[in-house]
Formats: sequence, C-alpha cells, structure tokens
Amino acid sequence: MSTAALFQPIRIRGLNLLNRIVIAPMCQYSAEEGCMNEWHLIHLGKLALSGAALLTIEATAVVPEGRITYADLGLWSERSYAAMGLILESIRRWTNIPIGIQLSHAGRKASTEVPWKGGGQISPTEALGWQTFAPSRLRYRKGMLNPVALDREGLKNVRDAFAAAARRAAKLGLDLVQVHAAHGYLLHQFLSPLTNCRGDDYGGSLANRMRFPLEVFDAVRSEVPTEVPVSIRVSATDWVDGGWNLEQTLHFVVELQRRGCDAVHVSSGGLHPGQSIPIGPGYQVPFARAVRKEVKMPVVAVGLITGFEQAEAIVGTGDADMVALARTILFDPNWPWHAAAQLGGKVHVPRQYLQSQSSRFRNIFENE
Repeated sequence: MSTAALFQPIRIRGLNLLNRIVIAPMCQYSAEEGCMNEWHLIHLGKLALSGAALLTIEATAVVPEGRITYADLGLWSERSYAAMGLILESIRRWTNIPIGIQLSHAGRKASTEVPWKGGGQISPTEALGWQTFAPSRLRYRKGMLNPVALDREGLKNVRDAFAAAARRAAKLGLDLVQVHAAHGYLLHQFLSPLTNCRGDDYGGSLANRMRFPLEVFDAVRSEVPTEVPVSIRVSATDWVDGGWNLEQTLHFVVELQRRGCDAVHVSSGGLHPGQSIPIGPGYQVPFARAVRKEVKMPVVAVGLITGFEQAEAIVGTGDADMVALARTILFDPNWPWHAAAQLGGKVHVPRQYLQSQSSRFRNIFENE
C-alpha cells in the first residue's frame, strides 16, 4: 500500500473509496429540457477513467424553476431519469468508479443565460426564462428581477421535490447523494441573514434560518438507502460583513452530523455580488480545517488545489480527509495518474490503458 496519504482508502458509510481524490460537481450547461445527452457521456466518461475515487454529477435541479440556466441538468421527471440512466449504463459498462450526484435549487440565481452567452438573467416574459423563487423578495443584483418569496406551500413543494429527486437517484443506483447548500443557491439563501429576511419560523435566528435546509436534508436522507452516503456542500462564509460566516457554519454542520450526514464539502462565497475573496492556492482549506475539528464525518477541501504535493499536504496534515478537483481535472484529466507517479501511489485504470504505463513508473497502475 502507498505511504502517500492522498492514496489511502477511505470508507464513507457503505461506500469504499480507493483514494482521497474527488471530482467535484461541474455545471456543463448542455442539457436539453433537463436531460443528459451525448455531451454528458463524453464529459463524464472521460473523467470516469481518471483514477479519482469518486465522480460527482453536476448540480442537478430538482424542479425546472430550480435550474441556474435553461440548459441545466435536472432529475424532476421520468424523462430526465431515463436519460440519466442511459448515460450511467454506458459509463458503468466500462468502469466501476463510484458516481454521486449533487441535488440543487438555484433560488433567486435561476433563469439565466449560459455563461458563454453572458450569463445575464432572462425575464419570465421571454421564452427561455421563468419566475424565480427565494426565501425573501430580494434580487441578487441590480438589473435582476425580484424573486417571489416562498410561502408554506412553496416550501413543501421544494422539499418534496428534493425527496423525489433523491428517490430517483437511489433507483439509478448512484453511490452518493449530495445536497447543495452553497454558492448562493436556494438553501444557502435560507441560511444567510443577507438573503433571508423572513418573519416566520424560517427566518431570523440561526436556528430558524437553518430550519429549511435541515428539513430538505432530512427529506433526502429518508429517501436514500441506509448504506448510501448523503453529503452536503456548504459555503463556509459569504465573504461579506453581516453575512453567513464560519461560526454559523460550524453550528450547521454539527446539526447535520447529528441527523446522519456522512460528509461535508467545504466551499465558500457565491451569495452576494459584494463579496471580497482573497483568492489564492488552497484559500478555502482553513475553513475545511475548522470544520474537521468540529465533526467526525469526513471533510472535503476544494478551491485552487492544483499541485500534487499541495493536495498531499492537505490530507497528510489532517486539514481535510479528501480533496475535490474541478477546473484542475478538466485541464488535466489524468491528474490522479500524475499525482500517483509523483507521490508513489496507485490508481485504478481500465484494462485497455494498462500498457500505457510509463517505464519510469512501473507500479502505479492497478486493475483489480
């Protein structure tokens, strides 16, 4: 067994992972009416051969109005379920990498154009737009329309939609389900006092602001088989004075752990256009370190993790149990191979690739 911490196995509930490298969810804005297509087969298929321990499907909307853009992936219907099933069947025929999914609702940040066309909000009066919903009637930035504040029936509908999507994910045999409560999307909007100005028992105090995200988590956990882990992605801070911060995050993750959460993926920001982020290599790792001190469940660090030694240090020093890669692994889809070569680890590769092993690194590939 490798002595590198990054290549040690880890168990999350009933899921055994071969190493500590996770592929983070990455929106592709290429779905058709919420359905996967050939692009997702190419994209996910490529990453499934990377040697990482876990591949996570991008933010997947639980209702059509929960999409960030009209080209977002969804899991709200039998049609989207069937399309995803076909892609997963093709990938699983050739690789046994565990595959997870991130369930999401964009809230007030929904109904936008795809990024390469500017990303601006689309009015509900236009063909590709729709009315957005949020905890309170507060728009994301100037020039955007105000969302509709969710009433009791709306809250129930969203909660039920998360549960239904989790049920479909379980039927698809996905190995992990993640609840998206970060990056300024709906559940994060409930958590932050900057976006939650409600006067009922879903707003005001920290306990009240946590109430709806915790209800959603409970609904998802109840629909996922006991042996399948359910994780959560959080933004540890809004990077804005008076907003959601690390202290509140610690309260939140402790409560999630009590309710059966199996892992927490620690990110930050995304809620407010006034955020001021000191971006640099590993800039979010201190948040993961703080969370790891408070909980017993595995913690995933993410954010400008690009170097092999950098990733090894994060896991090896105990700052986090795993590292998540996004843009890094798009740029270098064989990053785990290269990390194994650098650190003396081993990666699982398809039989078809065994002969590609370099003569300089004779012992990094395995297929069993």
